Amino acid sequence: MEKKNHQIISHDSVSSISGAMVESYFPIEKLLEKLGGFAYKELLLFCGVKNDLQKLEETLTIVKSVVLDAEEKQAHNHRLSVWLGKLKDACYDAEDVLDEFEVEVLRRQVMKQRSIGRKFHNFFGSSNPIAFRFRMGHQIKKMRERFDEIANLRGEFNLIERLDDHRQVVHKEREPTHSFVLSSDIIGRDKDREKIIEALMQTSSGESETVSVLLIVGLGGLGKTALAKLVYNDQRVEEHFELKIWICVPEHFGDRQIMTKIIKSITGQNQGDLDTDQLQRTLRDRLNGKRYLLVMDDVWNEDPEAWRELKSLLLGGANGSKILATTRSRKVASIMGRRGGTTGYNLQGLPFEDCLSLLMKCAFKEERDKHPNLIKIGEEIVKKCGGIPLAVRSLGSVLYDSTDEHFWEYVRDNEIWQLEQKESGILPALRLSYDQLPSHLKQCVAYCSFFPKDYQFDSYYLVQFWMAHGLLQSHNKKEDLEDIGMRYLKELVSRSFFQDLNFETFGREVLFFKMHDLMHDLALLVAKDESLVVNSDCQSIPKRVRHLSFAAANASRNDFSSLLSDIGRVRTILFSTDDGKTSKSFVESCISKSQFLRVLNLSEFALEVCPRKMGNLKHMRCLDLSRNYKIKKLPKSICELQSLQALILEGCLELEELPKDIRYLVSLRVFALTIKQKSLQESGIRSLGSLRCLTICDCRDLEHLFEEIDQLSVLRTLSIARCPRLISLPPAIKYLSSLETLILWMCKSLDLNLNVEMESEGSHHDRKNTRPHLRRVFIRGITQLLELPQWLLQCCTDSLQSLVIVDCPNFMALPRSLKGLEALETLAIKECPKLPSLPEDTHHVTTLKSLLIEGCPALSERCKPPTGEDWPKIAHIPQVHLDGEMIKSSDN
Repeated sequence: MEKKNHQIISHDSVSSISGAMVESYFPIEKLLEKLGGFAYKELLLFCGVKNDLQKLEETLTIVKSVVLDAEEKQAHNHRLSVWLGKLKDACYDAEDVLDEFEVEVLRRQVMKQRSIGRKFHNFFGSSNPIAFRFRMGHQIKKMRERFDEIANLRGEFNLIERLDDHRQVVHKEREPTHSFVLSSDIIGRDKDREKIIEALMQTSSGESETVSVLLIVGLGGLGKTALAKLVYNDQRVEEHFELKIWICVPEHFGDRQIMTKIIKSITGQNQGDLDTDQLQRTLRDRLNGKRYLLVMDDVWNEDPEAWRELKSLLLGGANGSKILATTRSRKVASIMGRRGGTTGYNLQGLPFEDCLSLLMKCAFKEERDKHPNLIKIGEEIVKKCGGIPLAVRSLGSVLYDSTDEHFWEYVRDNEIWQLEQKESGILPALRLSYDQLPSHLKQCVAYCSFFPKDYQFDSYYLVQFWMAHGLLQSHNKKEDLEDIGMRYLKELVSRSFFQDLNFETFGREVLFFKMHDLMHDLALLVAKDESLVVNSDCQSIPKRVRHLSFAAANASRNDFSSLLSDIGRVRTILFSTDDGKTSKSFVESCISKSQFLRVLNLSEFALEVCPRKMGNLKHMRCLDLSRNYKIKKLPKSICELQSLQALILEGCLELEELPKDIRYLVSLRVFALTIKQKSLQESGIRSLGSLRCLTICDCRDLEHLFEEIDQLSVLRTLSIARCPRLISLPPAIKYLSSLETLILWMCKSLDLNLNVEMESEGSHHDRKNTRPHLRRVFIRGITQLLELPQWLLQCCTDSLQSLVIVDCPNFMALPRSLKGLEALETLAIKECPKLPSLPEDTHHVTTLKSLLIEGCPALSERCKPPTGEDWPKIAHIPQVHLDGEMIKSSDN
């Protein structure tokens, strides 16, 4: 779980976006679900609070029925907004109380597992049952009284009980709405594109500087970035410039940041470890004498000196080089315009007809002409969007595939259009998209506010983050939470809450994406005051804050007792990368005061010793200690975190061993490990029965994993990377019945042929019909690989969708027949020079959608159309890439 640099979230700037608009979301549904569960029936009996819990459930049901009406009316009623704020705080605090009970249930299970609990015949093994009963009973009674008081006040607001009639999630088969650069996806910007390209092509011999600047200026949501991408990918631009560079600009950038980003865009390599002089030399070498185009997307920096210094670094290119920048800020345009060679292009809103075309395209799958009445209503809806494509697209997503005239009128007539706004007229449109979400998706959107603008999300981390905070609701025990999270994510993508989608399909499938700035503004509004990045100017942390990120400059202060006095309710803490100045006592104090922490990120923090009170964080779900290169041992108390779902120890290069009781982390689903041990046989990992994803990487001394790996009966992803001394895989790997993804990366000593003689006998289950159904196999840098072993092929039969083999210099043969791989969609072979040909029956694999061959000279020659010997085998495949070139088959 990689940590990104967080920006400061300014509540003043958020409130200035829309003075009257304040949204809310509530975890009431989650509370009711908890109270109706079996565990809480036991709580009724144990704590003697049956009446209190029943009354609490009744009160929550009553309050839930008026929340929708309250949310929509609060913009015009400050007292109602305050009432909703109190309700939300009460919901959070109630969650913490009920979560404490769940923690104790898990502890009881562990005590039974350890066979120590025999002398404790009471319900809670390690706790004093009388004291716990009294404490829980008292807290539940207080909780019930608090909700009663809040519920009684609802009568003052004349709220109407409403069903959740417009907010059902129906996952339709629809291509996600995003900002890929396809001309057909972008409507009404052809003239703008032509004007900008014309300006970029102009090269005046009289220019005093080799590089000039063109600025695209306009409100958020107008499509500045989409337009820049259209230009960037135009064939004429491709041919005119020798070098093209695309960077997204941080709000407050420095020379080092910009140079590092530019060099990475050019080379694909992160050279941030170079000093400033080295970066300058590298950049000048890359630009020297070349006519380049640099796109700087989303510029906010208003410091004239920063621009002067930046431009001086970019003067080494050939005459005619251009910088194309996008910005919302007219002040930025003014500052850059004072410098020579700068032209501004003010992007206007889309014309009415183009907006209407865009709305219809987003709203209708086909046959839009059959609904003339809806088109008329759509014309009125479009008028309210102010020519902003994102607003139109957002409403089109709300209306998608609906032919209900009343619903279209509901969208047109909804009173949020009348809300007071300042500069940005788009937020009412975005708010309507938000209001259409069910409560569980509203929470997911709001939790995205913790991350900074322009943050690149990856689906894997975001789903883990949502899971840690209990946002994923499971109504089907057979469906993993990870799958539920991806379903939520895809629903939000389809509703245009995320953009700039990219898929990483080599190995584990991960979706990378961003949240549009205005959607982020919306998330900040709905999460009102719950997230805070604490900078050096911060004097106090409000009690309502639940998610904190500490800037390094602040974490070095010594007078932190008053600052941390009210963080008892905090659920997320992220510390910035340690700069050597951070006070370890500051970290200890944060942890000791935050008893309800769910997520703690100490990645890259230069820890040598874990905080002493780590074991007290009994609500912890996600603990990230990755890339702490000096840490040698973990405290034994970490094994007491029975609620822990993700433990990230990747990159802890000096970690000597795992605590022996690691097997008692009964809830652990994700485990990433770097360790110095030669063998993991005694590590206890095989006893982690809830594990879904196991990553073992950068273990320089590791020679053996652990036998009985098949005890990990729900493991879905196994990734082993950069373990140069690893000799073999445990034979029982072929019995990992739930395994779907296998990644083997850069393990030069690894022999994939299993040593059957070492296979343990007397298995605890019948293995005859137990094998994985692998969907994805990614193999890279396995130098001993000659061909795919038989056990692996058996694990892929009828299920394998993606097979990737990269940088295996001795790999000589695919299976003789691909007949068993009837689900195969993607086949990629790179840098396998000894592979001579494809299997004879490749043409029978009709499911293949994509074939990539690169760095395999003999094979590439045989696959060239139309005369290559293997071309008839692959001519049916829609996408064929040969050595970087897209080959289109004659059938397609």
